[in-house]
Amino acid sequence: MRRLFPVIALGALLLTALPAHAADGPAHRESYGTKAPYEPGWNPHGYQQAPAGFVPVFTENVSRHGSRAATDSEDADLILALWDKAEAEGLLTRRGRAFGPKVRALRAAKAKTGYGNLSGRGRRELADAAVRMERRLPSLFARIADRGERIDVVSSGQGRAVDSGTVFADALAAAEPGLQPLIGPARTDKDLLYFHKAAGGAAYRDYIANDQRLKDTLSGITGQPRTRKAARSVLRKIFEDSFVAQITDQVGAARAVYDLYAIAPAMSEESPDGRGWGMERYVSRADAAWFGYLSDAEDFYEKGPGFAGSDITYKMAGVLLDDFFRKAEDAHAGTGDLGAELRFTHAEEIIPLAALMGLPGSTEPATPGEPYTYAGNPWRGASVAPLGANIQWDVFGKGDRRLVRMLYDEKETAFKADCHPVTKGSAFYDLDELERCFGRG
Repeated sequence: MRRLFPVIALGALLLTALPAHAADGPAHRESYGTKAPYEPGWNPHGYQQAPAGFVPVFTENVSRHGSRAATDSEDADLILALWDKAEAEGLLTRRGRAFGPKVRALRAAKAKTGYGNLSGRGRRELADAAVRMERRLPSLFARIADRGERIDVVSSGQGRAVDSGTVFADALAAAEPGLQPLIGPARTDKDLLYFHKAAGGAAYRDYIANDQRLKDTLSGITGQPRTRKAARSVLRKIFEDSFVAQITDQVGAARAVYDLYAIAPAMSEESPDGRGWGMERYVSRADAAWFGYLSDAEDFYEKGPGFAGSDITYKMAGVLLDDFFRKAEDAHAGTGDLGAELRFTHAEEIIPLAALMGLPGSTEPATPGEPYTYAGNPWRGASVAPLGANIQWDVFGKGDRRLVRMLYDEKETAFKADCHPVTKGSAFYDLDELERCFGRG
């Protein structure tokens, strides 16, 4: 009975593992930015074995909520107002005639799901991730069940993060029924998992609101001629040229179309027959890539590595990294009765944590005066913090020694270069070495 749920979930897992654009036509994944649906790095045959004698004794993670509906109807409302006017004037292109009904249907689906709430795909992403966690660590969860250790579920308190925790915990309990009485009740910790809006994020919020260098840099990036060219290209797929010329804010209108394009894969299960919304018909690959870059640039400077010589965008994530260490250290000391710590949060927390930890793609800030570009920096929102992104530490014990293995979106990932694994190329690190490496000694 215990293995029935994972077997059933495997079919859904395979769907989750498809490229983000599978249900909505061809596109470059990175063009979706941080709205890219989750793609697990899960490989059932590719994980390293722990060194001889070490067994899993604890696991902890932090996960961004899964795929969701847009947080409001602003983009759809804006572009539909233009579409209705163009229709009345007979100035829609042949392709554009189908655009309005598609957007109305997508807006209705978002409203039905609830603005900002998990979509069907998002729920599946979280449930499948829980199943895979249990499959990676079956002996740990059997141990937790046998010993009656607690599984703590904590979130930012925002609806989609709360729901993500519930979906994940329910799927984990279904995979190992003995865990059910050990889970929860779920709790909220905004200081830990919504720190950009908590007291610890005050200096960060001042930076976002008042830093002139930030404003000038983002304005310079967005104000490039390529933005206006891409905007016209998008709008001309929907409206006749004479109507495009009437649009006062062409960039704003085109970005509304792009935002609908970007959220469409996350809402694929709510589309007619689950076949996708077809938004890629209105945004070419080149234009999607450009608007994706603009979105990434904003996230890079506002949440990620940002400007060289400044840690204002990610220093506040220290509260979350400290919690990872505290829980691992408790597992090392053998104190308490906690078997797993499951945290659920948002891109505003995952992105700065990745920068603070020096995770792949998040190690290079931008030199002032040399703006972030795709050619000059590896940071990509779709890789750093897609919907459902997660960071996991598995703690393995042998006697009084503890090793830690990190997974980033379920892929074994090395800690930053200053940290030395137990042997060259190993995915396992002494906890004491990580404490040294991160300056906790």
